Amino acid sequence: MAKADMEAIKKAKDGLDVLPDIRRYAVEGFDAIVPEDMALFRWYGVYEQQPKNGHFMMRVRIPGGVLNSEQLRAVAHVSKTYGNNIADITTRQNFQFHWLTIQDIPVIIDLFNSVGLSTAGACGDIMRNICGCSVAGIDPDEIYDTRPIIAEIAKYFVGNKDYSDLPRKYKVSISGCPIHCNQPEINDLAIQAVRYGREVRFAVRVGGGLSTQPHFAKKLSLLLKPEQILDVVIAVTEIFRDEGYRNRRNHARLKFLVQDWGAEKFQEVLVKRLGWTPDTALPMADPKGTVLQDHLGLHAQKQDGKFWLGTSVITGRVTGDQLEEVARIIDTYCENEVRTTNQQNFLFPNIPADKLEEAMAAIRNAGFEWEVSQFHKGAVSCTGNEFCNLAITETKGRLREVISHLEKSVEYTNPIRIHLNGCPNSCGQHHIGDIGLQGCLARQPDGSQIEAYDICLGGRLGEDAKFVRPIQRKVPAEKVKFALEGLLRNYKNDSEENESFGKWVDRHTDAELGAFLGEALLVS
Repeated sequence: MAKADMEAIKKAKDGLDVLPDIRRYAVEGFDAIVPEDMALFRWYGVYEQQPKNGHFMMRVRIPGGVLNSEQLRAVAHVSKTYGNNIADITTRQNFQFHWLTIQDIPVIIDLFNSVGLSTAGACGDIMRNICGCSVAGIDPDEIYDTRPIIAEIAKYFVGNKDYSDLPRKYKVSISGCPIHCNQPEINDLAIQAVRYGREVRFAVRVGGGLSTQPHFAKKLSLLLKPEQILDVVIAVTEIFRDEGYRNRRNHARLKFLVQDWGAEKFQEVLVKRLGWTPDTALPMADPKGTVLQDHLGLHAQKQDGKFWLGTSVITGRVTGDQLEEVARIIDTYCENEVRTTNQQNFLFPNIPADKLEEAMAAIRNAGFEWEVSQFHKGAVSCTGNEFCNLAITETKGRLREVISHLEKSVEYTNPIRIHLNGCPNSCGQHHIGDIGLQGCLARQPDGSQIEAYDICLGGRLGEDAKFVRPIQRKVPAEKVKFALEGLLRNYKNDSEENESFGKWVDRHTDAELGAFLGEALLVS
């Protein structure tokens, strides 16, 4: 199906109206599905899975990344019963499943609905899962607990046909996190709590996004009160719906409209649509934050005598068996709550001090770790060609291989983020990694092609946000680990005191960095 057909398909049938067809196809079988309906399956979180042999990938929305044990047991059941016992935590705090059949889909949708979860809007040209801070409500340094706001906005938008035909996908982040773990710079719309004198207000950014043409979101000079946020989210969404580009799919994200209008015009249009004027001030400065904007490890909560434990789940992949055990653990130790993070990790909150040792042992026995290498902590990957129709290369196994090699070959203690992506579309967010690996193919002397990666360096978020610089093109996949070993050895030997990897990259030329990568390739 040509990309140009998508607008016509949406005009003929609202994406949210495809659910009765999904139920019908579950009876009639896979071969009965017409392409137009297959395209609309996304509105319920469903994509046809590589290699298009009758299996599907499916996502379920987890607003703010917060689940209770009943919901997690439903996730575990889907993984074990229908998904070959695997589930992936995504970079939008969702769960993603594979190996589903059309007969499974209605049963799964009904199961999730019965426990207060939804797949509606998990994919498609619609508001996606709303991301938040994984330690909302428990972080002593938190500016504002945005969980109620996220819940209010999710309730308003999920299933709302007024907003079910947007030009493309639409990603929203709302948080009161002081280190901006929710990555406001790369969301279509980001609402971020800030301290404004003695008050707390919310700053607004619009037009962020990655894919093949990355953009950082632009700051508006607005400061919102908590009760004003829903109105502003509605207005921004309506601007995207009514003014966003629809002629070309690859130009239909909000970032392109914001780029053409600029922040000042966008704000003028927003205020006019609101019909009232929010408070204004100069855009707030970003925090220096940390290289790893995730809340890993053991931390005391704002609640006396309670702790959270953030665990590092490399590539985000877990099993249904693990999820069942997590449900038991959070019932016993975590006040019936667990959280997913947008860096594909699991966080266990509300552990009482007198149960801490016992809970940590149970979490470790379930296969979750927190005392891991910096490479492990900062690893993020997309789905890859194991399941994704767009991916060029395999990702999750490759990233584990790279991390394992670096852990054995390089003594390294500084924070670093390695993001690996199987194609240019950046679901693995390679544009913002200290090291970003973009999958491609390399032609061999005999004319055959092998999996390879473009090695890109120097990406980060925060006050000095930058996208990666491509340094070495088409490095054979088997040699990537050796190239990174050579690079990191040079960083260790050449970096100045307390110099971050990103700053070290900044002061070297592409040629110098390419030479550092190439040294290891010559001897591998």
